[in-house]
Amino acid sequence: MTATISFRARQACTIARVELRRAFFSKRSFWVYLLALFPAVVFIGHGIEAKIDRQRWSAKGFTPAALLDGIKQGETSEAVRGRLGTPVSDEKWDHRRRVLREGSGKDSEPRVWEEKREQRRRLTYFDGRRRADLWFENGVLRSKSIRPLLNLEEDRQVFAGLFQYFYLRLAIFFGCLGIFMNLFRGDMLDKTLHFWFLAPIRREVLLLGKYAAGLVAAVVIFTGGALLCFAAMLWPHDPGEVQVYWQASGLSHAFWYAAAAALGCVGYGSVFLAAGLLLRNPIVPAATLLLWEAINGFLPATLQKVSVLYYLQSLCPIPAPMDNSAPAFIRMLLSPAEPASHFWSVAGLLALTALVLVVAARASRRIEISYSTE
Repeated sequence: MTATISFRARQACTIARVELRRAFFSKRSFWVYLLALFPAVVFIGHGIEAKIDRQRWSAKGFTPAALLDGIKQGETSEAVRGRLGTPVSDEKWDHRRRVLREGSGKDSEPRVWEEKREQRRRLTYFDGRRRADLWFENGVLRSKSIRPLLNLEEDRQVFAGLFQYFYLRLAIFFGCLGIFMNLFRGDMLDKTLHFWFLAPIRREVLLLGKYAAGLVAAVVIFTGGALLCFAAMLWPHDPGEVQVYWQASGLSHAFWYAAAAALGCVGYGSVFLAAGLLLRNPIVPAATLLLWEAINGFLPATLQKVSVLYYLQSLCPIPAPMDNSAPAFIRMLLSPAEPASHFWSVAGLLALTALVLVVAARASRRIEISYSTE
């Protein structure tokens, strides 16, 4: 019994090695790399822009932070420039708006619309870490905005939203669709699947070998993409601040983001592999699954748990941010269910994968090849 299991395991590994090249370098799979690397490109662009701004503004000199904090509304632009010095940016423009002029109330003097002209100005100062935008109207300071050029907490929130809304819902979903669906459907379209079925191997072993090849490719691409994006998010920040974050919770966050990406490949991969093997038109169940995952946030808490996405989001260390400007009704509908524990999230995804693969393996014994229907 042990020798038989060992022999079939070697067969599955051989099939996986043969299929790996196609999983990584198939023409149908190159767009998968674009999905995996897009978030990293976004953060790299953000970091490059911040570094360019810092160098450009630093060349013009720093303004002491105490002076920036001491600016009060109502001051004139000349007074501010006299105290703070030359800004790194000075923008002026005329603003015209229509206002309703009040009449005397008599019929002979009705209220009329007239154009009012305002002179607006924005002065920008930099203290080495923070950017201060001072907004003037007719030479008087009306508002100011002082914020860090780079905010690690804000970038972590952006990463959490990008990972959960784009990476899990779209990139991994469609990436696994492209990789796993082609493992059998690609052979059917190329009319080469019968060669595998004629080989002296059990079809369950063939299924396991193909799944292992697709899983290795998907995990390497998307887990690597998630970690690259995480590193790109931290790259432009102050090394001391990044070190503190790593010592506090950074390593744990990176691990669970990578785990969520890998388990997303495990779960979605099994579903799409089974769909590509068993269904003549697997796009229909793929579209149905995409719709179900897309409306997951609108569903009651019980139905949200019947979803791969629910368990993947439960593994994420930071909840996806919710826009405070969204209507209260939308925020209520999109409120997620209470997340599952890490143990039950991992166990649930592995149980779903095992169930799908067992069903697909049993069904593969009865499959007959007929290329004329493809």
